[in-house]
Amino acid sequence: MKLLLSIFLLLGFNLFGQNKASNEFTFNEYLGYVKKYHPLVKLADLNISEAQASLMMARGGFDPKIEIDYEQKRFKDSEYYSILNSSFKIPTWYGIELKAGFDNNDGVYLNPENTVPNQGLTSVGIAVSVGQGLFINQRMADVRKGKIQLKLGQAERNLEATTVLYNASLAYFNWKKNYDEVKLYENYATYAATRFKVIKISIEQGDKPAIDSIEAGIIVRNRALSLEDSKLKLAKATLELSNFLWLDNNIPLELQDDLIPENKLESTISETLRTNDLLQNASLENHPKINAWQTKIDMLTIEQKLKSNLLLPKIDLGYSYLSEPSYFEKYRFEDYKVGVNFSFPLFLRKERGSLKLAKYKVQDAEYSLKVVRLQLKNKLKAQQTEINSLIKQINIIENLVNDYQTMLRSEERLFSFGESSIFLINARENNLVSSQLSKINVANRFFISNAELFKIMANPD
Repeated sequence: MKLLLSIFLLLGFNLFGQNKASNEFTFNEYLGYVKKYHPLVKLADLNISEAQASLMMARGGFDPKIEIDYEQKRFKDSEYYSILNSSFKIPTWYGIELKAGFDNNDGVYLNPENTVPNQGLTSVGIAVSVGQGLFINQRMADVRKGKIQLKLGQAERNLEATTVLYNASLAYFNWKKNYDEVKLYENYATYAATRFKVIKISIEQGDKPAIDSIEAGIIVRNRALSLEDSKLKLAKATLELSNFLWLDNNIPLELQDDLIPENKLESTISETLRTNDLLQNASLENHPKINAWQTKIDMLTIEQKLKSNLLLPKIDLGYSYLSEPSYFEKYRFEDYKVGVNFSFPLFLRKERGSLKLAKYKVQDAEYSLKVVRLQLKNKLKAQQTEINSLIKQINIIENLVNDYQTMLRSEERLFSFGESSIFLINARENNLVSSQLSKINVANRFFISNAELFKIMANPD
């Protein structure tokens, strides 16, 4: 009988050590799929494309423009008038617009103001805003904000991609946690079933009391219940993980049943997420969230300058040289058209109020940036402290597991000599199972803590 119990003990110890990796789906490989194929990561890249489109649209305000206006009226075989006004305009940066035109009008009832030579009338001129719009106007502001929008788009892209990778990492960690629990319960369920058979044989031989079979049977059913519950959690975690697996052309990918999570993830996660580099070279100056707030401040500052420009009077000057097409090369200073447009609100209440609101928005964004900078700094320190603490906890819990294994082996050896009971073995084993579950949970917290640091630093590339 002692020989049978010794075989049983060796079998149990081997079961504890069974965790040989095969068909591992590593965390680094998994994140590679997510980065390359996940639709939300691709969607984050659209922020840059949208910013480029906005800049192109803003630059369109400086595109040359052709305008043609033609009107004709005939009534009772009489041509009342035929009016052709055409122009070509080139907006430039500092509130200056170059323009050229050609007018050709005739008719019985033509307004004398529109009378031109028979060959038509050409014009070349310039329009200048010497008050509002000289150093900044809406077109200039839109282009400047469009260039800044590119920075904002890059920052928002990094933040959104980081969020996707963070959520994907949590799904992987949850999958690994539940997989490890299933393997743990499978080992102990097999061990409990083997022990139950050995005890039944021992009872039949009269070496053990019959009550031991009840005690051993209870632990078998408890292990089976825990195993079934862990399998359910693993199935749900696997489906959750599949949400982040895609192929090219937005084709969803299901996780194969024979794939298992990375066994030694504790030693590779810092390299995969580059958390060691982030801690050693921790700098918030290029952080996407700070860059996003800074670009918002820059855009609000441009808007403030635009509002400040509205306090100036509106003075538009225009000059055009006029000539018949055939005489255009002979410059005559006497032929020209000039214009002045002036307007200025007396109290400027609308303009001053708008400027104050613009200043308040800039101040509000600057205060928010200071808060965000401090929050990120404190989060970084807190996460670093948590990671270091969890490393210590992992070492402690590993020692606890080893101690509980030693206690269980000792109790089983005493049981084989008839100096212990199945109750004490179950108690020792329950403590060992609890410590191993704690080890899995602490490891999972360590993984999540690294992912949190990755999320804080927001550097998905």
